[in-house]
Amino acid sequence: MTIDFKGSHHPKDVILYAVFFYVRYAVSYRDLEKIMEERGVDVDHATLNRRVVKYAPLIAANAQTRKRPTGNSWRMDETYIKVKGKWTYYYRAIDKFGKTLDFMLSEHRDEAAVTAFFTRAIGNNGFPDRVVIDKSGANLAGLQNMNCLLLLNGWFWLIEILQVKYLNNIIEQDHRFIKKLTRQMKGFKSFRSASATLEGIEVAHMIHKRQFEASGQSAFQQFAALAG
Repeated sequence: MTIDFKGSHHPKDVILYAVFFYVRYAVSYRDLEKIMEERGVDVDHATLNRRVVKYAPLIAANAQTRKRPTGNSWRMDETYIKVKGKWTYYYRAIDKFGKTLDFMLSEHRDEAAVTAFFTRAIGNNGFPDRVVIDKSGANLAGLQNMNCLLLLNGWFWLIEILQVKYLNNIIEQDHRFIKKLTRQMKGFKSFRSASATLEGIEVAHMIHKRQFEASGQSAFQQFAALAG
């Protein structure tokens, strides 16, 4: 999908540079305003925020369709993100090699949220052979719902579910990149802004993991290419 930048006051590359810089380096919007000013671009911090919220999810959607193939053995876990002073739940999944599969911010930590996450992750990546989770009953119930769906559709195999803590160390380590950046942002003022920013951060992390065809491109060039 080619992202439409028509009607924007600044050129496409300028907009994408600002969005990439924010999600990759976790500067404040006011600091980013000054950084852009030093580069000859007059743009206020509120506009920068609107652009991240608008464009980061669109770029993340393109990233899902363009990332290199991932493995069929998944590691799934949730971590915590503060929004408006309250903790929300950030579901993430990677394959056994550490490649990012999917991610979703939720206001709830329950079976419905986990089911929604796996529905999204499977829609973007196909059904896995196995999924490693922690001892969470909600995570287990969400995966069992996926297996029920397979049975209802006449499949003769099910997703193998493993609740083995040490096998999930890889995703707990992978959370650190996300937590490091969000910690510097010192919380989010709205759920929508948090979700959009996290999607942008994940794309920058996927670029770092070399999940796209780079052809000698820089990290920013890969990010911009995902805009179509």
